Amino acid sequence: MEKDFYEIVKRRQSTRAYDTARGVDREVIARILEAARLAPSACNAQPWHFIVVDEPELKNKVADAASARLLGMNHFTKQAPVHIIVVEEKVNISSGIGGIVKDKHFAFLDIGIAATHICLAAEAEGLGSCILGWFAESKMKKLLNIPDNRRVVLDIIIGYPAQPIREKKRKSIEEVVSYNTYK
Repeated sequence: MEKDFYEIVKRRQSTRAYDTARGVDREVIARILEAARLAPSACNAQPWHFIVVDEPELKNKVADAASARLLGMNHFTKQAPVHIIVVEEKVNISSGIGGIVKDKHFAFLDIGIAATHICLAAEAEGLGSCILGWFAESKMKKLLNIPDNRRVVLDIIIGYPAQPIREKKRKSIEEVVSYNTYK
């Protein structure tokens, strides 16, 4: 299912309601992850590992680790049939040195790019997605056997949306873009 890129960008939103009666085929998830695998990264470091969680009981435990019901955070996470947990891997030497010299954590930037590829690919497949940064990292590590020396950076949930497309509320182009100088 191919859509015009700009239409995909316009339609993509953070989905917070999912059709609980519909799962997502692993073939579809494989295509989405191929888009993430092909994402660019600083010095081609590819500092990521993706854990697909689609087994219902484990997925519900991961969803619990990503929600805080008392604070109203991520209360919808159990609805999504798939969680893609993004783990930060070590960068290669070039990216590591460049990051030190330029005082930038390139792995986070690279993971952000890969996460965008995941969300746009999901939209192209007719799926909704939501990137979560709020979760109990220690619980995620324990549930998914992630080594202590690794960071869980994101939980991207995916499923068929059960909500309409919302009008985007964004700053005007004039507020976020300038040419040849900052203003």
